[in-house]
Parts: sequence; C-alpha cells; structure tokens
Amino acid sequence: MISRPEEENKTPTGEEAKDFLPAAETASVAAEAAAPEAAEAEAAETEETTLEGGSVESEPAAPAPEGPKRAWYVVHCYSGYENKVKKGLEQRILTIPGMQDLIFRAVVPTEEEIDLREGQRKVVQRRVFPGYILVEMVQYSPDDPKSKEAWYVVRNTPGVTGFVSSGDIPTPLREDEVAKILKRMETNQPKVRVTYRPGQVVHIIDGPFADFRGTVDEVNMEKGKVRVMVSFFGRETPVELDLLQVEKV
Repeated sequence: MISRPEEENKTPTGEEAKDFLPAAETASVAAEAAAPEAAEAEAAETEETTLEGGSVESEPAAPAPEGPKRAWYVVHCYSGYENKVKKGLEQRILTIPGMQDLIFRAVVPTEEEIDLREGQRKVVQRRVFPGYILVEMVQYSPDDPKSKEAWYVVRNTPGVTGFVSSGDIPTPLREDEVAKILKRMETNQPKVRVTYRPGQVVHIIDGPFADFRGTVDEVNMEKGKVRVMVSFFGRETPVELDLLQVEKV
C-alpha cells in the first residue's frame, strides 16, 4: 500500500481555502477570520461616537427645589421696647413648630454714636428707627396658609402693634433699602452726636484758649471739629478746636 504525503491530510486555511474548499465553507472561514477585526472596529466606532456625543444623550439634571421666597418687613412696636420685642419674637420662633422655616431674622437697626457730655466722650448704641424693628420672613400671601401663620406669630408677639402695610397686606421693603440699612449698621466709624449750632456761645475748657468764650462758627462732624470765633483785643479770631475742648454755656 502506498501512503499519501502528510501534506495531503492538512486542512487548508486562509488563502488556501479559496482553492480547495467549497464556496459556502470558504465564506464561513473568511467570516471567522474577519470577526475579531470587525468587533474591534465596531468598538472603536462606538467609543468615537460616545466621545463626540452624537448618539449618547445624558438625562438632564433635575432642578433643585426652591425654598420659600423671603422678604423684609417693618414691624411697629412700643418705643423703647425694640430689643425686648426682638428677643420675644426669637423665643417664639424657637418654640413654635415650623416657625424656623418661615421667620428667619429680627433686627433692631442701630448705629454707634459718640456722645459728648461734660467734656467726656462716650460711645453709645443709638436706634436708627425708634419704635420699629425689621423682620425677615416668608413673603406674605393671602392664599398661602403658612405665610399667614407666620404673620400671625409676629403680629401677636408681645409689644408688637402691627406691620407697616398697605391696607391689609404687609408691605415688604425693597432690597436696596434693606442693604442700605444693614450697611449703615456695619460701619466702623461712629458718628459724633453734638447739638452745637452756628451762633451758639460755648466755653473753651481745654487747650491754649482754655477759659475763653466764643461763638460757634462752623461744626465739622466728620472730623469732630468745631470752629469758634474768639475775641482777642477787640478782634474776632477763628479758632479750630476738638469737640471735646468746648462745652455749652
């Protein structure tokens, strides 16, 4: 018996299959050979499309829920009881359930002032609007029961006589008005409180002109100075003095 060479028992692959295999088998072999390359090309195309954002769409982020709309209101109270009313309202906010989410802040507008008395300089806190406090709270709406409840809590705080309102509806302050008041409270430069006026006779109590009397000619509140006309040998001479160097006659 004559045996065939080993080469004749090999199964043809690749290009050899085109010559030795039937057409259907040839197509199957070619498809198997091309499958890895096609899968790699498809993955590359998908990645490119994703990077360009052509076919992959992301879901839009849900908008954050809005909090209650706030507003500042002017609340009238008994003069001299502003701080007591403020503390009373703050106590009610803490003890009444839900009020911390409806009433946010109460402010007594004040500013520092230098009071000159008997030659002494004293820094005091002066109320800008005696008989009034400012309250930041949820904006009032007749159709909103929560805002009506907040209004009721403020209105019935001991010492409060009512809101500054237009008819039955409280009138909120404009934002620029609130900003101006709060900025006035935050200023670091205290104002000098004096009652001197031009033409008033004053007694000089300090400096080289001590014990002289003169007439106020001008008051400079920003510099804390006063110009006094002092008589020397029958002539009026202007002298600039510190506000602490003079007192009323």
